[in-house]
Amino acid sequence: MKQHLQSTFSTRQYMLSNSFEIYYYSDFKLSPVPAHSHDYYEFYFFLEGNVEIMIEQSTHRISYGDFLLIPPGTNHHPTFLDQEKPYRRFVLWVSKEYYYDLIAKSQSYLYLPSYVESTREYLFNNDNITFNTIQSMLFRLIEETNNNRFGKETEVSLQMNSLILHLNRLVYEKNHNQNAPAGQNLHISLCNYISDNLEGDLSLDQLAKYFYVSKFYISHSFKDNMGLSLHQYIIKKRLHACKDAILSSIPISKAYTQYGFSDYSSFFRAFKREYGVSPNEYKELYKIREINSQPSI
Repeated sequence: MKQHLQSTFSTRQYMLSNSFEIYYYSDFKLSPVPAHSHDYYEFYFFLEGNVEIMIEQSTHRISYGDFLLIPPGTNHHPTFLDQEKPYRRFVLWVSKEYYYDLIAKSQSYLYLPSYVESTREYLFNNDNITFNTIQSMLFRLIEETNNNRFGKETEVSLQMNSLILHLNRLVYEKNHNQNAPAGQNLHISLCNYISDNLEGDLSLDQLAKYFYVSKFYISHSFKDNMGLSLHQYIIKKRLHACKDAILSSIPISKAYTQYGFSDYSSFFRAFKREYGVSPNEYKELYKIREINSQPSI
């Protein structure tokens, strides 16, 4: 699971950033962690391991897909019941200043921390589909913080704010019986998974295995919510990725194999049907437009 995004575990319990820090950990043989508190918000997303979390005077047994919000000043610590499996989790630290700025922009960000502090309910369970959406957002945020692309700071801010709003909305809708239909959650999760795995296996069998739902349900839910079939959507996403790769001077032969097309003839037909010209013609037309757009001397 995206090992290149894994963080080296640190016992540090203070922030280096004045906004937020995010980590993906996978560790064996961890030493006991004493009770402690922070002066920032800690979001904790559990993936794997045999762990209990003590928060104040309550013990919480956690399972895959659970997330916790631990407010500033709240005593807590994990207890490792055994270490037969790796201890895998995401940890997101958010400074009070950053979170207060969000609340100043919109009271929608206030619901979750207010709910936790008033009820002392820190743990939130999620089904696999809901958690897959959260996990995808977390990985995208980590990837964005680790790159140096143009507009990085703006994109990181957008993704971070979207994640926190998403968590607020999840808890609000659960508490007010306004959950989005399962099919709607599923199609969002499918879109995120497809975008993150264009180079991998996107067969119905693989998707059904990953999301723990039937192939029939996946097909019909996606079509009902998106207005086109799952296969058509995947082809469009892969063609778009191929187009960008070709315009980035990646050889056509490498681009179409990289993004899941088994042979050139099927890629050629799909590309021409989508863009009206062949891959080579598209590349040449782009070159001509670039030349024509250059200012004359």
